[in-house]
Amino acid sequence: METYSLRQAWEVDLHPEEGCNGPLDLHLALEVDPRVLLAFEDVVVELPEGEEPPDDFQFPLTFTWALPPLPHGPDLLRLTLDLAEVGGVDLPLESSAIDSFPSATDPAERRITIVARQQVSLARVLAGEELLCETFDRALAVSQFLLERAPAWLSGE
Repeated sequence: METYSLRQAWEVDLHPEEGCNGPLDLHLALEVDPRVLLAFEDVVVELPEGEEPPDDFQFPLTFTWALPPLPHGPDLLRLTLDLAEVGGVDLPLESSAIDSFPSATDPAERRITIVARQQVSLARVLAGEELLCETFDRALAVSQFLLERAPAWLSGE
């Protein structure tokens, strides 16, 4: 038996202008589930004239920041607290680190990944209210924060 989900994902790799040739990668992904879209369409078609659809239909939007191996990586708890201030309550951020050893005699290298998950409301998009400017501004602030600190984590200075 073969099934098709018809799920689509729009993915973009980007970085702020000042990050050209820099150590930061930002991956942005919007996942579109056609079942959610079709269910939303069914609800909208059945609505009486002038009535707003419920805010029950959303698509996930994910930001993922990644840095190369950092020989002098930051303390993860300190980084998480600092990033919470940058992202605020509107852009909650999840910090993770992986320490790896290229060989038994090499020091650990820390890879940092930051993830933010948002929901894009179809009802708000339909009403013309879903403007992600604030979210993108916060994402830019996170990128700039990481770019400012990355040289110290890379060189140890």
